[in-house]
Amino acid sequence: MNMLIIYTYPNHNSLNFAFLQKVLKGSKENDNIKEIQVLDLYEEGFNPLLVFNEQKRRRDMHKDPSIEKYRQQLTWADKIVFIYPIWWGRPPAMLLGYIDQLFASNFAYKDKKGYFPEGLLKGKSVVCVSTMKGPALYPFFWLNNAHKILMKRALFNFVGIKKVKFFEFGNMENPKGNQAKKMEKVYTYFKKVAN
Repeated sequence: MNMLIIYTYPNHNSLNFAFLQKVLKGSKENDNIKEIQVLDLYEEGFNPLLVFNEQKRRRDMHKDPSIEKYRQQLTWADKIVFIYPIWWGRPPAMLLGYIDQLFASNFAYKDKKGYFPEGLLKGKSVVCVSTMKGPALYPFFWLNNAHKILMKRALFNFVGIKKVKFFEFGNMENPKGNQAKKMEKVYTYFKKVAN
């Protein structure tokens, strides 16, 4: 399988970057993973701002030439891995800007009669590796699981991706946050994952 990793954190001297290294290490030791591409949104200088005017219309985002290479990456990938912190109960604005532009009508989904569209990214799978300062159960109890609902139901299921796995790691700024154990869990998963 082909795997695209979308890394969203502005500092390479960070725990998020360490998780990226564990994902890469496990994936390179996995015979099921044929090729890996890494998209570092900050290093890439990705522009998360949406611009709509007379020349650039929302309904044409699916063919915007400035983001064609990112569409090609998503088309190529069988598994998409997102690595990011959870800030204010949701992914960073940089990642949300990427999602706003790439998961566009007529590329990621197609409108049809009824309430739900036809997802055009069927057959792909997603893994979200996210970190947060607060306790791991904070999003579940305090925010009604908003992060997972946003990512799985409002985004991935909407575009046809049904297989979604989450690693939500809390207490990441705590010296007793079991960071090494959590990184080993991610490494082991990617070393063995089959699809």
